[in-house]
Amino acid sequence: MKDVQSQPDNRNVYLQRVGIKNLSYPVTVMDRKNGYQDTVAKINMYVDLPVEFRGTHMSRFVEVLNRYRLGIDPRLIKQMLEELRINLKASIARVEIEFPYFVLKNAPVSNQESFTKYICRIDGQKSADVYDFTVSVGVPILTLCPCSKEISERGAHNQRAIVWIHARSKRLIWFEELIEYAEKSASSPVYTILKRVDEKFVTEHAYDNPRFVEDVAREVAIKLNEDNRVLWYKVEVESFESIHDHNAYACVTKNKEESE
Repeated sequence: MKDVQSQPDNRNVYLQRVGIKNLSYPVTVMDRKNGYQDTVAKINMYVDLPVEFRGTHMSRFVEVLNRYRLGIDPRLIKQMLEELRINLKASIARVEIEFPYFVLKNAPVSNQESFTKYICRIDGQKSADVYDFTVSVGVPILTLCPCSKEISERGAHNQRAIVWIHARSKRLIWFEELIEYAEKSASSPVYTILKRVDEKFVTEHAYDNPRFVEDVAREVAIKLNEDNRVLWYKVEVESFESIHDHNAYACVTKNKEESE
């Protein structure tokens, strides 16, 4: 059959990204406790398109993905991107994989077990000589306002917030480790199930540990600074304010290689 995509193109326009977006697909990702965890990811896959080709072969993205979806880890992502790059005659291949990741947690007093959902993301990019790989995780937390606590005679406003940690590292960092960094920096973690004794504990614990979004961002940054595996990071904290018609936000980025 005629290969229309490979027909020559005389418009001389280089396209940085062509590919597929928003593909929902079952994948298996690494899990610190159980080895692997099955989940459903939203996947974007791209290559660059040389000026001489009219289009790329979209079906080959999924063909390559089929061979690697059962083990999403840094080594296999690198192999997948190189295969994609070569098969599509591209200079650069990129993949973005976002998925829900579930961790079994115990309530703080009753010890009731329940799964908490975190949104995780893997970004990989591969050229002939350079491979870039970053992991991200969105961690729901509880923040209690230090200012509200200071000025109020009764209580203080508190709300859910989310911490996004994006990290590039020289060795494997588990999602669970980044989750722990975020939760330990908050007024309190959040839980899927809480009995009354747990609710009392979480409420009082948050009151004893008030945090601005700025506090959370700095606390997470300190933990990442102390982790020698981390080469680069970006921390974003967004609080869904309970008494304001806006969200509060803080962000910190650091390239540890440049600061050495």
